[in-house]
Amino acid sequence: MLSFWMGLAANVVGMTVLVYFVYFRRHFRRDLVLAYIALSMGIFAVTMLLSGSGAGVGLGMGLFGILSIIRLRSDTLTQEEVAYYFISLAIGLVNGLHPDPAWFSPAVTAALVVVMFFADHPGFAPRTQRQTVTLEKAYPRSEDLARALEELLGAKVLRTVVIELDMVRDLTIVDVRFRVGPSRGERESGGSYQLANAPRQNAPVAQETWS
Repeated sequence: MLSFWMGLAANVVGMTVLVYFVYFRRHFRRDLVLAYIALSMGIFAVTMLLSGSGAGVGLGMGLFGILSIIRLRSDTLTQEEVAYYFISLAIGLVNGLHPDPAWFSPAVTAALVVVMFFADHPGFAPRTQRQTVTLEKAYPRSEDLARALEELLGAKVLRTVVIELDMVRDLTIVDVRFRVGPSRGERESGGSYQLANAPRQNAPVAQETWS
């Protein structure tokens, strides 16, 4: 019985910290906050009720596999949000099984939350980004493609994956990973910004006198 209450407390506290203090403060999707909590608590309840029937670990792994395939197909998720989905699923499953000793499920829950806190930290590779870019020109050579992307994005191209190359329509669709450099405000002093935004002064107008 102690392991059950420890598992319930670990699930509630762990999901509160993960969703409200880690996920929402970084990604700001309120709809997924509800989805993650409902998923974890639902898995916890189902696993807890059915674990006593003898299914045990086999039931848990079956639920994990089914929900991994289903995912949240009603909406498009980023890879970061998919990661939070799987962690929420794992937390509900581990605490629903509430294995002995009683401290095991809280320890696993805390470890999962800590891993997500550091793995999704904004300070980790903050300038590295990924985009899908459509270019109105066909680039069969990777060197020309990288040069065009660097000029367009104003960043250092790290890797490109060509999704579509259409020589007839003169079109290239590419998945590009790049690293943005420091902003102009970080590289230059504020003087150029003030000059660019300062009101224009009227040039002196020469006056002519007629005799």
